[in-house]
Amino acid sequence: MSLLDIKIGKSVKIVGFEGGKGLKTKMTRYGLYPGDIARLLRVAPFHGPVLIEVSGREIALGRGVAANVQVESI
Repeated sequence: MSLLDIKIGKSVKIVGFEGGKGLKTKMTRYGLYPGDIARLLRVAPFHGPVLIEVSGREIALGRGVAANVQVESI
């Protein structure tokens, strides 16, 4: 499942990224790695970005990117 499939407030484990090398590079620049625990904080209306918390940092991701972040329940 992707970040877009979880409910606000739920914590999940990042298991990987669907996409090319560019997406993986972008995620590592944000400090997101497989194995990290992320919590969905907010989903902006009108197809806006999603806000997640990882390791005490808040990170905003566009929905297209969030759809490619694969997660699993913990």
